[in-house]
Amino acid sequence: MRSPLDRLRHAISFELIALLLIVPLGAQIFQMPMHDIGVVGVVSATLATGWNFAYNYFFDIGLKRFTGTTQKSARMRIAHVVLFELGLLLVLMPFIAWYLGVSLWTAFVMDLSFALFYMAYAFGFNWLYDKLFPLPEWKAEPSTN
Repeated sequence: MRSPLDRLRHAISFELIALLLIVPLGAQIFQMPMHDIGVVGVVSATLATGWNFAYNYFFDIGLKRFTGTTQKSARMRIAHVVLFELGLLLVLMPFIAWYLGVSLWTAFVMDLSFALFYMAYAFGFNWLYDKLFPLPEWKAEPSTN
């Protein structure tokens, strides 16, 4: 399994790169000031970083317990990302509605849009991260990618 420092590098780099992409895109798509989307992005990224660290740790424990490895197939990566985003959606929607002064429905649409972006982004980021920083145990296992 990944070390705590590796998990920290993963979580921080994931969120920083995502913010560089999502703030200008979100401001343009939702026609809101970049500052407002930036605050939502930073608060969301902070909450998501903690959630990312804990979620990935427990997901890997469960995955290793049930499959004997932490290596993820494409199908497992999709399940991983969908479950992560559903949990985050429940936490972030009320904050977005409150901070931006929008209805819960508008916050849901915005949050869902961000979640869809993050699902695609997470799939690609995590795949690339695993390629750049593979675990030694994976060299002895057949590839599922």
